Amino acid sequence: MERKEIAENKKWNTGALFENDAAWEKEYQAVEKEYGAIDVSAFDGKLADKNTLLRCLSLCDEVERRMEKLYIYAHLRHDEDVRDGDTTAALARITSLFSKVFSQFAFIDPQLTALEDATLQSFIDDKDFSAYDYKLKKVAASKAHVLSEKEEKLLALSSDVFGGFQDVFMMLDNANLNLPTATFKGEEVQMSHGMYGVVLHTGTAEERKEWFGKYYDSYIKLMDAITQTYYNNVKKNVLYKTVRGYNSCLEMALFDEDVTPIVYDNLIQSTHAALPTMHDYISTRQRVLAEKEQHIYDLYVPLVADADMELPFDEAYDLVVKGLGVLGKEYQSLLEKARKEGWIDVYENEGKRNGAYSAGAYDAPHPYVLLNYQPTTNDIFTIAHEMGHALHTYKSTSAQPHAKASYTIFLAEIASTVNEVLLLKYLYKESKDKNLKKYLLNYYMDTIRATLFRQTQFAEFEQKAHEAVEKGEPLTKDSLCQLYYGLNKQYYGDGVVHDDKIAYEWARIPHFYNAFYVYKYATGIISAISIVKRILTEGESAVKDYFDFLSAGGSADPISILQKAGVDLTTETPFKAAMQEFADTLEEFKKLL
Repeated sequence: MERKEIAENKKWNTGALFENDAAWEKEYQAVEKEYGAIDVSAFDGKLADKNTLLRCLSLCDEVERRMEKLYIYAHLRHDEDVRDGDTTAALARITSLFSKVFSQFAFIDPQLTALEDATLQSFIDDKDFSAYDYKLKKVAASKAHVLSEKEEKLLALSSDVFGGFQDVFMMLDNANLNLPTATFKGEEVQMSHGMYGVVLHTGTAEERKEWFGKYYDSYIKLMDAITQTYYNNVKKNVLYKTVRGYNSCLEMALFDEDVTPIVYDNLIQSTHAALPTMHDYISTRQRVLAEKEQHIYDLYVPLVADADMELPFDEAYDLVVKGLGVLGKEYQSLLEKARKEGWIDVYENEGKRNGAYSAGAYDAPHPYVLLNYQPTTNDIFTIAHEMGHALHTYKSTSAQPHAKASYTIFLAEIASTVNEVLLLKYLYKESKDKNLKKYLLNYYMDTIRATLFRQTQFAEFEQKAHEAVEKGEPLTKDSLCQLYYGLNKQYYGDGVVHDDKIAYEWARIPHFYNAFYVYKYATGIISAISIVKRILTEGESAVKDYFDFLSAGGSADPISILQKAGVDLTTETPFKAAMQEFADTLEEFKKLL
């Protein structure tokens, strides 16, 4: 449809941010004039004074709040129709202004780090700094890894050079891969990353085999370049960890997130202990599909077909509200508020950005959710997922000052996954349809496999690759492929044919250029599973703890915030609980066969 054909109550209300584009432009001009060239001489070099530091941090908050609101409006308007040159230009302008304005405050963190320990601690203990105490605690903790001013400038200059390895990979992956054509549904079609995923899910066995082979043949042709690019990226990380005095690249990455390495160790160890269950799941897949052999490219074929709940949007939304009823009337009323008050952009229209997301700003009246709803079971879960993000943002911004409102990436996927798991368990309990029950269990197992086991496999690959370079060992295409192939066999067992070309899969993972990122997907679903279990067994007290978690924003380190919901990732308990959930789901699925 064209956007004008969609009912107003199925579009988000950007007018709650700014009445129209002209109002946005007026505020943009005011912000640019007021903050585009700030005289920071009143702060630069003077942050040891309490009142000066308070004024400086307050000014940063003020500027950021106004610019966030400008940015989110431009972002939403752009995504309504990405072909619109005016909204594209507006988004580019506010993005550029953001960088320009905050580059003027680049002196703050280095100068805070240079303060005497006693001075920093006095600020942390001062109630006037209550909005900034966690930020200052992180600054104090980082002092041991901060270099001299001259050395920090050299590292800052080098970041432009060393930061380009991901860009090189993206060019190789998108511009130079030269994917060929292949057969799908009886026609010769152009291969792409997106179509490769479609074929692995819905293609015939012959099509999956053809696409798998041709897809990795394209990577094999670029292996020398991709290997060197990844090796250089790892060497960059080793250089930074060495000059900053960390024991490992992993320690450095987790230090930046304020997460203890114990969490990473718990993840790897608990996943290894649960691999027999994964192997059982893989073997069960082969039995259900009744194939003589199950290849690695067959693992995405759904075990249960034709179980879609083809509901119109409002019926799907009603179902989500009912499914999340265990979270209480307040949560349900917020869901209804979101539907009635223009939080959600529901349907696909010409030029609209694809996919789904939730986005917000501290001074926005509420978060916003983009959907491209289709009447499928998957899209019903997408509603629950994105509303989990939205209400996490709503709770955090309602409870915290601006400086503490934003939750970290480590915590970002937990609330969304809690909603999905709660909805799944509600649907399973209420359904009388055996096929739908099998579908839901299969959906859950595949989610755990992809989000927990697969991402942990990636996390272990990253760890071992970095450890090799830290020990002075080079990374070659043979060593990396051997490492990845060995992990693939370890994680999936003997129930699948480990086709030789799967050894090259590491070469297509863009997240590897943002080292030690992927493990957060796994810890996110592990945390969500434990939270759901508590809510369903303990009821109101667990819901209250969960709301405390949602309201905490970024007010403390993420491990402590998660403990508010009763999940302690420094222990083995939540990891074992998630692995047991996978095993129990598999056994329930077998009973329905």
